[in-house]
Amino acid sequence: MPMSFDTQILRGKPVAESTYARLEARIDKLRKRDQVPGLAVVLVGDDPASKIYVGTKTRTFQRLDLLTETFHLPARAKQVEVEGVINRLNADPRFHGILVQMPLSDHLKSQAILERVAPLKDVDGLHPDNLGRLLAGRPRFIPCTPQGILEILEYYEISPQGKRAVIIGRSTLVGKPMMALLASKWERGNATVTACHTGTRDLAEQTRQAELLIVASGQPGLITGAMVSEGAVVIDVGTNRVPDNSEKGYHVEGDVATEEMLGRVQAITPVPGGVGPMTVAMLVSNTVLAAEISVGAV
Repeated sequence: MPMSFDTQILRGKPVAESTYARLEARIDKLRKRDQVPGLAVVLVGDDPASKIYVGTKTRTFQRLDLLTETFHLPARAKQVEVEGVINRLNADPRFHGILVQMPLSDHLKSQAILERVAPLKDVDGLHPDNLGRLLAGRPRFIPCTPQGILEILEYYEISPQGKRAVIIGRSTLVGKPMMALLASKWERGNATVTACHTGTRDLAEQTRQAELLIVASGQPGLITGAMVSEGAVVIDVGTNRVPDNSEKGYHVEGDVATEEMLGRVQAITPVPGGVGPMTVAMLVSNTVLAAEISVGAV
């Protein structure tokens, strides 16, 4: 007989606010050294979703009285122009962190642009230097979304240790660093990790074995109730804009059919309001860390 769970909703906002509270003392110490953590955002083009994300980040930094500035380039900006902006920001002591808002226009070489960011200002953790340190077990900047997921699990006292973790998605932004973090031998990892992707045969066979399921596929409603084991913990990373007849013309859906999970799984992150707030919180945290590194405080 199927079990019924009082499914816990893992909301990101209280975790984010807890993070900001913990950062206050570190920010105060930096201010006493005449350092205000500063973030430069490089935005290319006018993608509506990207502009919303940048706006959210900007408001958060402003609310915390931290420095932030967006450098907005036209959609047809040339590679040399974008890299030129990053070169100037690398040399600007006001900015401890640089964030290149993804995705970039198709005509740009995204990897070359990400690698142009100085590793000590790479608060998104996507430079090969930082990714290599993560894989070696000596992380400097952990990519914001995977780091936010770990914070959510810790806040709600859900340990990955010894669990069968299944990750759907193998992007450098989420999937690959998530694999490394959960498989590593430390208190926030030590899980047995399976990575699934577009080449995985019989995806449901894999997901039904997961005690911890992390979904970052970019496909709305990909994971249904029948694909998840009873009592699993589900982390939905998806933020998909789905067209509808509303005034906005769209609504946001995750990669998981949330309604089908209620009563079936132990816990799940909502979309929106789950992982999203933590991605921003970890960007703030990494920027504070970058400021501390710049003055030799760590």
